[in-house]
Amino acid sequence: MANVLRWIPLILFSTSVLASDAMKRGQSDPIFSAYYTGWHAEDYPLSDVSWSKYTHVIYSVASTTPNASVVEVDVPDDTLLKQFVTLAHQNNVKASLSIGGWTASRWYSSNVGSAINRTTFVNTVTTLAKKYDLDGLDFDWEYPGMQGIGCNTVNPKDTANFLSFLQQLRTTTTGSKLIISVPVAAPFADASGSPSTNVSAFGDVLDYITVMNYDTGSNPSFGVGPNSPLDDLCAPVSGQRSSAARLVDAWSAAGMHLDQIVLGVPAYGYGYSVSKKLAFTSGSILAPYPAYNVSNTPPGDKWSGVGGIDVCGISEGPGGEYTYWGLMEEGFLNTDGTTKTGIAYRYDNCSQTPYMYNATSQVYVSFDNAQSFAAKGDFIHSKGLRGFSMWEAGGDYNDTLLDSISVSFRLLQYRLLTPVLQGRQL
Repeated sequence: MANVLRWIPLILFSTSVLASDAMKRGQSDPIFSAYYTGWHAEDYPLSDVSWSKYTHVIYSVASTTPNASVVEVDVPDDTLLKQFVTLAHQNNVKASLSIGGWTASRWYSSNVGSAINRTTFVNTVTTLAKKYDLDGLDFDWEYPGMQGIGCNTVNPKDTANFLSFLQQLRTTTTGSKLIISVPVAAPFADASGSPSTNVSAFGDVLDYITVMNYDTGSNPSFGVGPNSPLDDLCAPVSGQRSSAARLVDAWSAAGMHLDQIVLGVPAYGYGYSVSKKLAFTSGSILAPYPAYNVSNTPPGDKWSGVGGIDVCGISEGPGGEYTYWGLMEEGFLNTDGTTKTGIAYRYDNCSQTPYMYNATSQVYVSFDNAQSFAAKGDFIHSKGLRGFSMWEAGGDYNDTLLDSISVSFRLLQYRLLTPVLQGRQL
């Protein structure tokens, strides 16, 4: 690793050369992106963002409302978003605003559900983009044609209406210049509720999609699985559903170009209550997919949701989420990423994800580390994807995850410059 780090300045230079050459050839420039969450600004101020390591950063979040003429930006976000855009532009980084997300997508369906509403919504978002001098908009609708949090408006024509909205947005002076991105799970649902088999028209109006390869791997029916699996061929059959490989292949097969696909990667994992008896296969070897106690979710770190009544009026328990730095604060990891004394560890080479277990608290954690992020960087390159987008920038620790995936991706790009490297070794 020391030898690789010695070459990082040249790797960064070669990446810019490759990006420039790609643009000259009409190819897409790579994306190194993350989300910045306004609600965590007190712990992770804008001054802590490693701007020089990103090409794009997305501010989260603005909310849909029942009125298509209003996208809600909270008062604290109004000031912070302006500062965010200013800093991004000072560092030659593209600044986008995310609209929606898990709790704020409730009114997307009605906002694009009629020609009148679509026109209104187009005017609303373009006005928003001009107000904040944004380079892009990130439409985080979870999910067209399907229920997300539980109280979203839903219409069988959501996907068709969403496409019509995006097409209309692109015809406007402002919309034609914006970077338009959409975070996604499986291909958007068609009118029957099944994944669409042809999304090529979306490729004509979107700059890229971000495949959300997280929050996927565990279920009481099969046990604790990877939060962000690269592949799931070794998973129980019921758990083979949302790996990076599976989602990327599904979008590609439906007509989305690979160089319009960005891999969404998590700077966090989840904890589960697992008894000592079920946590190990034998001795100190951690068991794959152990059963867990669904009624006793660990609290997670200080950024994890504490539970309560959600926006749908439903009572929910604690989130059980651990940021990468939170795993250090909660006694799982040392600051160099190694496990603390007494913590059992396993790296699954099939899904390319790590696990840990604290036998005292009986908390079993599925998470991501530098090794799994390096594997994701390799995957992005080998599949010909556009790049990565991390949720969220503030979840990392000293850029451990960011540097790992960036160096892995850039190093592979760097190897393409073999004439430059003759006589030199990494």
